[in-house]
Amino acid sequence: MEHISADELHNRVGNLTSDDLILDVRSASEFNEGHIKGAQNTGHEEVAGEVDALKKYKNVYVHCKMGGRAKMAAESLQGAGLDNIICVSDGGMQRWEDMGWDLVK
Repeated sequence: MEHISADELHNRVGNLTSDDLILDVRSASEFNEGHIKGAQNTGHEEVAGEVDALKKYKNVYVHCKMGGRAKMAAESLQGAGLDNIICVSDGGMQRWEDMGWDLVK
């Protein structure tokens, strides 16, 4: 599994296609306070139920606020057999907000 920083995710966002998914594993309330455009929200404890739906993507970028929940979710998905997981394990939404990058609210 590839691990990237929030900065690297930000660098890649402009080149993502419909084959890529940003999976925000924070709580629904956190997601609703602000999220990356196009992101899907599934809490880190519920990601195992999304395995079949996530198989269709080339890359699934898993992120949270700081990286801890993203790591747990990414490991769970990888353990369920997915090989398209990219874990944003350094920074997450805290870094995104600190940098003033675009959010959907």
